Amino acid sequence: MPAEAAAEVRGIGGPYKTAGCGYRARIVRSPGNETALRTIAREWGRIGCLGFGGPPAHIALLRELCVERRGWLAPDEFEHGIAATNVLPGPASTQLAIYCAWRVRGAAGALTGGLAFIVPGLVAIVLLAVLFLGDPPTWVRGAGAGAGAVIAAVAAQAAVGLAPASWRRVASDGGASRARWTVYLLAGGVATVVLGPWLVAVLLACGAAELGMRRAGGAAASAHFHAWPGPFALATAAVTSAGGLVALCWTALKVGALSYGGGFVIIPLMRADAVDRFHWMTNGEFLDAVALGQVTPGPVVHTVAVVGYAAHGVGGALLAALVAFAPSFLFVLLGARHFDQMRDNPSARAFLDGAGPAAIGAIAGSAIPLAAALSEPWQAAVLAGGALLLLVARRGVVLTLVAGGVAGAVVALAGGPLPS
Repeated sequence: MPAEAAAEVRGIGGPYKTAGCGYRARIVRSPGNETALRTIAREWGRIGCLGFGGPPAHIALLRELCVERRGWLAPDEFEHGIAATNVLPGPASTQLAIYCAWRVRGAAGALTGGLAFIVPGLVAIVLLAVLFLGDPPTWVRGAGAGAGAVIAAVAAQAAVGLAPASWRRVASDGGASRARWTVYLLAGGVATVVLGPWLVAVLLACGAAELGMRRAGGAAASAHFHAWPGPFALATAAVTSAGGLVALCWTALKVGALSYGGGFVIIPLMRADAVDRFHWMTNGEFLDAVALGQVTPGPVVHTVAVVGYAAHGVGGALLAALVAFAPSFLFVLLGARHFDQMRDNPSARAFLDGAGPAAIGAIAGSAIPLAAALSEPWQAAVLAGGALLLLVARRGVVLTLVAGGVAGAVVALAGGPLPS
């Protein structure tokens, strides 16, 4: 069709061109027709309040808003945003929300939309942390113990859901790639059980190893691979000796900037520090924290706020959230203009193909210490029931956690034993 026949259609976010064949080209912004920040705050805040169910729900809500209802992004632009944010470390759905707001209104839109997406769930989880980690009534303790008992099954389900797509990415590359994928998966699982706080080092090592394998003349990559654990070891040792707020910030930074494979990889990362290394929480309290992160809207990374509350009260909760989410804003504000190139970058893809399966293994492996943390026989029964609901009946995570919480509350009201 001739270019003159293209009609200019104006939407809230600015004009875009629509050809007669139905193809919508890249949106062209008009400085005089920018979307109001209050509109972004309202729409992203709505998603932040309704975003139960984790990344799949967040992606669906963002697509319905930005592509289908408002027409701010073309379908291919939205898909490219998903691909690019999945290459980055940290919470991908949060980064996608920030990126979509950036596409609508630049840096101001990214800050406004990102905060509107994050804050509702953060407020909810801090309020629940005050209730569950303070001196709660007996039935609340029972509800937390019941919901927490299901978390090992939730972790296993997350790993089962992530593995097929990761496997398909390497399945066509031959036996060597499949063998390496299996090694990375096992390395992540073993590291979660054995190494605890050093899990991040294993994730990075698997990514670097795959990058070195794929690069022709990969001596430089190999040298880099052997060099980076030194600074990481020094940083970890310094943080361990410092403790306090420095340790909390380091834990939150690992959650927000060094986690690959989706939100659930933060569980083994946080547990190693919060329970084993710094003793901010008991195993039971940590299970409560993960359950709260699942039943509140917004990203799973909100769980770090409960860890922060256990360590240093409300101020610690807000500090941990700030440190954990700051990298997502920086990645988008500094790199969004290059996302199109990054998602197709062979080095980024290679690194993710190593770190990704290791992260899936870590998620699966986290089910072992999470299950081992259960101290009462009835919790094992709740875990078995939750596994049946999630893996066999294929019910949702929120429904399963609520069912576990109700079972725990009933046990507590009946005078049954509760974890200390």
